[in-house]
Amino acid sequence: MTKFPRTYAFIDASNLFYGGVKSLGWSIDYDKLLGYLKDKYGIAQALYFGGVEIYDFPYDYLQNDSVPVQELANYLESLIAKEGEEFTEAKLLLLDRHLRRVRFYLRLNQFGYKLYLKPVKLYDQDDGSTKRKANCDVDMAFYLMKEKDNFDRAIILSGDGDFLPVLKYLKDAGKEVLILARGPRTARELRQFAGSNFRDFVRLENEIKFEEK
Repeated sequence: MTKFPRTYAFIDASNLFYGGVKSLGWSIDYDKLLGYLKDKYGIAQALYFGGVEIYDFPYDYLQNDSVPVQELANYLESLIAKEGEEFTEAKLLLLDRHLRRVRFYLRLNQFGYKLYLKPVKLYDQDDGSTKRKANCDVDMAFYLMKEKDNFDRAIILSGDGDFLPVLKYLKDAGKEVLILARGPRTARELRQFAGSNFRDFVRLENEIKFEEK
């Protein structure tokens, strides 16, 4: 039996999966992805960082590290049931889409991912439009440092060059760092840093593609 170094995977969902199937060209089976990471690298934990729409769900930033998805799902279901008739069709469609996203996160939790979800915030733009954003870079960098004594190797599923300082620090501290990201969307400096420890996520299609049953 192969003995792996103690390995954690850190997943920057907004970077790695930006654009979804339209960008990647195929859908990811997240159960298969976790199985692949366990079989190939022997990961002990997969930490998933992403954003979620919460509407007026009472979330306390000071008391929570992540949005509780089951409670959020219950809240959204109740909101639709109680007030749905008062909503426009467009708002109902949007609520339904976000509820499906929350249920997707519930499945990730069941698969075994450790979720760190931030509420999506709304920002008014100069042109009058509204931008939605849930930047999780700082959260992921924080947990890379917080958990550093618990792993010998980190698998980084992100191509964001902003992680370079913390990854250089981890490497200098004796940690092995492997980048698993989409080649064209990976910062040049990150690929230079990783060298032979870079793996192109797109090449995993045969391993982790979602197949309709």
